[in-house]
Amino acid sequence: MSNSVLSTQSEASSSSTRPTLELRNICKSFGGVQALKNVDFEVYAGEVVGLVGDNGAGKSTLVKTMSGAYVPDSGEIFLNGERVSIASPQDATRLGIETVYQDLALCDNLDVVGNLWLGREAYRWLIPGVLKVLDETEMERRTIEVLKLLDVKIPSVRRPVAALSGGQRQCIAVAKTILRSPKVVLLDEPTAALGVAQTRQVLNLIQRLKQQGLAVVVISHNLHDVFEVCDRVIVMRLGQRSATFDIQSSTSEQVVAAITGAEYRDPQPEIL
Repeated sequence: MSNSVLSTQSEASSSSTRPTLELRNICKSFGGVQALKNVDFEVYAGEVVGLVGDNGAGKSTLVKTMSGAYVPDSGEIFLNGERVSIASPQDATRLGIETVYQDLALCDNLDVVGNLWLGREAYRWLIPGVLKVLDETEMERRTIEVLKLLDVKIPSVRRPVAALSGGQRQCIAVAKTILRSPKVVLLDEPTAALGVAQTRQVLNLIQRLKQQGLAVVVISHNLHDVFEVCDRVIVMRLGQRSATFDIQSSTSEQVVAAITGAEYRDPQPEIL
């Protein structure tokens, strides 16, 4: 790997000797365009990794490979050291890899409980072995439990999602994945188009995901947010992993230089 400024494992990552999710030599082409070229990637439990790069750098293709939306042409994927195959989003979910895309995929006409449980509703038997109905009480109880775990504050879990703020909606989308007990959470531009207060709410949520021991990947163009919540930054450029930075010992100028392909030089002190 070129232009790397730290070892693969960050000091801020888990004490585990192997990544929760690891990709090795991933390649992906679309016709004559090679979107990914022998890309390596790793994220550890209890670590937040920022994935950055210019438009067309390969970030989205790499994330879609992790989430099962794309199948790589070659390369290997490992989960907790075991080689796995991810051929669909269902495979990724089954393995504990959850993705929150920028559009959030929430139903505005449903309340918070309905969104969290959509497609995997809980039931109870009304007549044993004959008739079962939705267990609204249990779904509401577990929804409140998950929101409390993530310290997400909303007026009511029965409020329609359309009535919530952008930051609250982002938190609900993340809580929906937590209900499935994931190992890895992929967040695509989680603070895009949010105000200052809403952005703070989402950044706090990312920190809580880290505290829960999850491996978190944040795809973002906002370097201020990346430097606030991430432990490491991985830079993609022209379909390759071009650099890796430890947040504690790096600057945004260095990251920008890696994104653009420029050579970074520390500013020289003025000579008086």
